[in-house]
Amino acid sequence: MKNKPMRVLVDTSVWIEFFKANSSVSNNLELLLIEDSVEICGVVLFELLQGIKSESEKLKIKDILLNLPYVEINKNMWQKSAEISLNIKKKGYTIPFSDILIGTLAIENNFSVFTLDKHFELIPELALYKI
Repeated sequence: MKNKPMRVLVDTSVWIEFFKANSSVSNNLELLLIEDSVEICGVVLFELLQGIKSESEKLKIKDILLNLPYVEINKNMWQKSAEISLNIKKKGYTIPFSDILIGTLAIENNFSVFTLDKHFELIPELALYKI
């Protein structure tokens, strides 16, 4: 019997590389997509859609992203996000609000995060997907 694949919440930084060209990042994401291991959330969807430059880009992005499993954020996750942000700020660091939410969604759903942004390493309990 095959093990259930690891679920990976893919950050905007990785999607941008994926839609640009061939790279080890896009190759790894392609494998995760083939394995049906990728999750999407509203924050990433928003960030990608608001940066669209052409109608063909819009269609390409929507075709892939809107067919992925979608994870919602609930009231408890908003509260946990605030706690995580506060604790990180107490240590003298600041992480963008959107990335705190992505990290919290991953923690609460037992996903790892595939990102190119180093500041995700500051989020306690967060599992990062490594290439």
